[in-house]
Amino acid sequence: MVVIGLVLPWLFRDYAHARDNGFMIAMFSQMGMMITFALSYNMLMGEAGLLSFCHAVFFGFGGYCVAHFLNAAGDGGFFLPLELLPLAAGLCGLGLAVVFGAMATKQRTTAFAMITFGIGELAVTAAIMFKHFFGGESGITTDRTNAWSLFGVNYGHGLQVYYLIIVWTLLAALGMYYLRGTPLGRMANACRDNYERAQFVGYDPRMVRFIQFALSGLFAGIAGGLYCITYEIVTYDAVAAPLSGNALLMAFIGGVGSFSGPVIGAILITALQSGLSLMSSSWIVYVGVLFIAMVTFAPTGITGILRAHTPIVRSGRLRALALPYARLLLPCLLVLAGFVGLVEMLSFATIGASEGKTLNLFGLTPDVYAVGPWLIAAAALLVGIAWLRLEARRFQAAWDAAMAGLAPVGGR
Repeated sequence: MVVIGLVLPWLFRDYAHARDNGFMIAMFSQMGMMITFALSYNMLMGEAGLLSFCHAVFFGFGGYCVAHFLNAAGDGGFFLPLELLPLAAGLCGLGLAVVFGAMATKQRTTAFAMITFGIGELAVTAAIMFKHFFGGESGITTDRTNAWSLFGVNYGHGLQVYYLIIVWTLLAALGMYYLRGTPLGRMANACRDNYERAQFVGYDPRMVRFIQFALSGLFAGIAGGLYCITYEIVTYDAVAAPLSGNALLMAFIGGVGSFSGPVIGAILITALQSGLSLMSSSWIVYVGVLFIAMVTFAPTGITGILRAHTPIVRSGRLRALALPYARLLLPCLLVLAGFVGLVEMLSFATIGASEGKTLNLFGLTPDVYAVGPWLIAAAALLVGIAWLRLEARRFQAAWDAAMAGLAPVGGR
């Protein structure tokens, strides 16, 4: 993964004109910081079973602190090198997480979630009201070239910032990975799985939750510091609930509880948000439907789906599922085409037409004020759903046949 991250920008470079692909570098940079952010959220949701709605507060606070550090460096009053600013942001996130965690972790389950929701709303209100530190709605702007570098790099180019993100993402990921194997990580799992039993054997579940909450704030702050360095501006959106929801989305779609799940989720959701936002103004609808579909049909996430295939792969029976998977593909494409057609035509009829835009749908320009395109899209969606249900039953039978007689993963 590290090698892939190092070479990715060079795969999209325009060698004919000796130019880097700015869009791809920006997207890869965002993936890096979101991987750290999603993994830090997984420390709560996946490892300790804590549903938090204020995780963005520590992300944003780390970003705000780095913005002030950089501005102070420009005035000659701060001398920490830029390479260490993400660590400073993490310590700021840790400090704030200690304060809020002391309150929130007194409770668990629904009460904990409601407390964190209140903390998140409080943070957004404070970011808008207290302009001296947060800058109000316009936020705080800065210049990353204000800080000096340990290696003599001015970080004026996006590629230089990208490699800084790669380094800190790797360090943060390693830190969170090894924390999973510590007694704290094991007890966080124990408190998640059986609160009463963990308490019975002599551990204080509240203290476990508190330490886990504080450390997750540390890594979220690191991600926020990288965010500020990358974009050179931090606004109240960085502490708002939608960003916390984004972390939940990434962790859940990738697979909460597993270490690789949030990584996969962060890469996928960032790619979808960056790519779909260029193609459609309704991109958030597709991301929302993806989340609903995953929760409904694959609650263990992408990694859970992959793990379910492990015994079949080990037995050499995966080839038997090739045709059933192929049979699922066509109805899935039909459902997707019908759904996208309806969403895009509705969006265009509601907003796009008034803005003077032209609808280009699958290479066609349908008339959204005629009945025909709507009937075709609706028919594609309904026929696709009926066809998919039929093929899903056939696939289930093929899956059961492939699994028949296999021992569970790890069994003998």
